[in-house]
Amino acid sequence: MIKIFRYMRKRERLLALLCVFLVAGTVWFDLTMPDYMSDITRLIVTPGSAMSDIGGSGMKMLLCDFGSALLSILVGYFAAKLASNFSYTIREKVFHRVIDFGASEIKRFSTPSLITRTTNDITQIQMVVAMGLQVMIKAPIMAVWAILKIVGKNWQLSLVTAAAVVIIITVIFILMWQVLPKFRIVQQQIDDVNRITRENLTGLRIVRAFNAEQYQEDKFESANQNLMSTQLFTARRMAILMPFISFVMSGLSLAIYWVGAMLVNGIPVTGLAAISQRVEMFSEVVVFSSYAIYVVMSFMMLVAIFIMLPRAQVSAARIWEVLSTEPVVKSGNGASAAQKGSLHFDHVTFRYADASEDCLSDITFTANPGETVAFIGATGSGKTTLVSLAARLYDATSGTITLDGEDIRSYTFDQLYGKIGYISQKAVLFSGTVEDNVTFGNAGHPISKEDWEAALEIAQAADFVDNLPGKTQGQIAQGGTNLSGGQKQRLSIARAIARKPEILIFDDSFSALDFKTDAALRKHLSQDLAGTTCLIVAQRIGTIQNADRIIVLDEGRIVGMGTHPELMQTCTVYQEIANSQLSQAELEAN
Repeated sequence: MIKIFRYMRKRERLLALLCVFLVAGTVWFDLTMPDYMSDITRLIVTPGSAMSDIGGSGMKMLLCDFGSALLSILVGYFAAKLASNFSYTIREKVFHRVIDFGASEIKRFSTPSLITRTTNDITQIQMVVAMGLQVMIKAPIMAVWAILKIVGKNWQLSLVTAAAVVIIITVIFILMWQVLPKFRIVQQQIDDVNRITRENLTGLRIVRAFNAEQYQEDKFESANQNLMSTQLFTARRMAILMPFISFVMSGLSLAIYWVGAMLVNGIPVTGLAAISQRVEMFSEVVVFSSYAIYVVMSFMMLVAIFIMLPRAQVSAARIWEVLSTEPVVKSGNGASAAQKGSLHFDHVTFRYADASEDCLSDITFTANPGETVAFIGATGSGKTTLVSLAARLYDATSGTITLDGEDIRSYTFDQLYGKIGYISQKAVLFSGTVEDNVTFGNAGHPISKEDWEAALEIAQAADFVDNLPGKTQGQIAQGGTNLSGGQKQRLSIARAIARKPEILIFDDSFSALDFKTDAALRKHLSQDLAGTTCLIVAQRIGTIQNADRIIVLDEGRIVGMGTHPELMQTCTVYQEIANSQLSQAELEAN
């Protein structure tokens, strides 16, 4: 957990230091009151004591109590402010780190886990900081200060207090040993509940279409039951602490007064000196009792922290795991390329981090400026992985990829994604207007209205956008749930075209389009974006048969390269795909 606090800003550290001083002042006021109580006790039993003297000591006690309450209020205010600011800082750091993650890091942590770490885990840290500044700092200061007040005064009473402290520490240690591993499991089970909930909400139509409501309910019930069982185990164990410490505190008071009575009775009554000794001993027992209770109260305050601290430690470790993870794909130092729109793969091999064999092997090809290069092959042949390397979502395991004559790894991300327009296999839209989505991510380089309207025309999206309420200012729901699959794909394509990139990468981005829209879109691409290099991943031969070069992949290797007519003569894999998709008349025409 200490590692997390290195992200605390200077202002927050000064605020924490102020809280420490205020807590120390609160403890000083609290521990000064028993001294005045001792004076009042002594004055009451001393003959001839003036009421004004007793009232004066009582007034000082009230002032100490008021000072303690005032400082406690200030500590609570500053602690809440510090905890909120610190959680804001950590949440911001985690969000920015996740934004920097590549596909491999996202896959490693999983989306549900990252959501839990950004929300629930940081909330745990915030609660501990808010409580810690009020309780965790106050408790040890009060315990040590109270012990120093009573140490050496009476060994019998000190022994009773020490025994109570040892018992409390032993019980706390045993309980922490039992529940700490369970708190780690709790956070993982929260991830599971989050994952199942997101799956159910995302796939609600599929669940209903397959009548799988009961199946989903059973799956959620199982995860929820596991979480509840683990939390019940930890809650029941931690619930023992508070009543146990209250029992020890009551027992300690009883023991101190019992031992104190024996000590007072042990002083023989033989004159005024003996009476004075008895009064002094009685006053000492009263003060000792107060300080001993403060010692035990310190442990009571720590109990609240001990209930939250183990879980917060687990949360802090999970947050630190994200913050300490360095992205594998890092921005380059910058490149100055003379060419435009040229992409070259030179003996590129790629293997996923958790895979046992290569996904792509010895890939070599060149996409010249203005060319259309298409990729086709069976499912799992590596098409999406290949264009992901071109978009630098991953880095090649071996071999080099050059963009405009420069190693793709030498470009900064701003340079690289200024040159590349990427349309993913799954169309992703964001909540906002049509205009917001088409101009998405270009705050630094605003897109003119003419450019994004032209992009809508090229992507064949203008017609349906004009029919939306509000047209280009029409609202898009999160994930584009108020649009069809084809409409989402067309807006995704328009978003990439509006940037006017040198290279457009279509990762199976025409799959949801009907043949008419597909043909019209490709026609506009070839006419309006004649100088743009296009990389197209497709399943339909009709989409790519007019490409300048078609690359056929099979099990991660290139098994054919050429134009459609050439591949129909030389590539068996391509022939099999063509025979499965084209009619005899179409085959003969080609």
